[in-house]
Amino acid sequence: MNYLDSARRTLALESAAVANLTTQLDESFAAACELCLNCRGRVVVTGMGKSGHIGHKIAATLASTGTPSFFMHPAEASHGDLGMLTKQDVVLALSNSGSTAEILTLLPLIKRLGVPLISLTGDPASPLAEASDAHLCVAVTEEACPLNLAPTASTTAALAMGDALAISLLEARGFSHEDFAFSHPGGALGRKLLLKVDDIMHRGDAMPRVERNARISDALLEMTAKRLGFTTVLDEAGRLVGVFSDGDLRRALEQGRSLTDCHIEQLMTQGGTTLSAGALAAEAVRLMQEKRINAIVITDEHLPVGVLNMHDLLQAGVV
Repeated sequence: MNYLDSARRTLALESAAVANLTTQLDESFAAACELCLNCRGRVVVTGMGKSGHIGHKIAATLASTGTPSFFMHPAEASHGDLGMLTKQDVVLALSNSGSTAEILTLLPLIKRLGVPLISLTGDPASPLAEASDAHLCVAVTEEACPLNLAPTASTTAALAMGDALAISLLEARGFSHEDFAFSHPGGALGRKLLLKVDDIMHRGDAMPRVERNARISDALLEMTAKRLGFTTVLDEAGRLVGVFSDGDLRRALEQGRSLTDCHIEQLMTQGGTTLSAGALAAEAVRLMQEKRINAIVITDEHLPVGVLNMHDLLQAGVV
C-alpha cells in the first residue's frame, strides 16, 4: 500500500472537482445571490448525512460573513422543526442526488409558505433541482473514494460552492473588517478591531502622576506604587507636560546627573507619546512599536485621562 500515492490521487480528484465548478457556474448562481440579498429573514440551510455536515459549515460561514443563517435538519423538520421557517426566509437545500427523501418531503410545505428555494445538487434533472427557484450544479465526474461511493469529491465541491456563495454575498453587502469583528468578538481579530484604549487603560487613582516641580524621590515612589514603570508629569492645570520612566532614570545615571536636588521636570521626556481617548487598542500597539516605547498616555482634549503599557495590551490579547 502506497499511502502517498493514495493521498495524491485523492487531492488531485478533489482539486479537479473544485476547478470544474467554474465551468458549471451560470445565471442561476446570480439568481441565488439575489434571493439571499433580498431575503428579509434568514437563509435556512438543510441537508441529510454528509450533505448535512457540509450544510452546517455553509450556514456558519454565511452567518459570520453578514448573511443571517442557520441549519435545519430535514428529518427533524418533519417532526416540528419546520416551525423554524418563516415566510421571510430562503431555503438552501443540499443533496448530491437531488432525490433525498427527507428533503423532498419538505418541498410541498416550503412551496406552501412561498419560501424561495435554492438547491445544490449533482443532478440538474433531479426532483429537487427542478423544484428550485435557483439551482447550483455541483456535479463531479468521480468521487475520491475508489469504490466511487463515499461522498468525498462531491462534498468538497458543495463546500466550495457554499464558500463562493458566501463570499459573493459578503462582497455585495460591502461587509468590512469591523463587521466581521462584531461577529467574532471573542477572536483575535475581534479584539483588535473592537477593543478600545478606554476599555483597558489605568484611570483615576490608578494613573501615576506627579507635578512638574516634584523631586525624583517623589516620582520614584509614585512609580513604585502604581507599578507601571513610568509616571505622567502634570502642570498646575493638570495638563500633561511629560513622562518620566525607568529609561529616563537610567539615562540620567549614565550621564552622571545628580539626583539629589533634581526636579522631575529636568529629567523627564518632554510631552510624551499620547493617544486620544476612544482610539482602538490596536492603534496603541502600532504607536508603541513605531516609537519603540512600552507605555502611552491617553488624553481627552489635551488632559490625561489614563495610561496603559504593553503588558496591558498583551493581557488583553491585542498583541
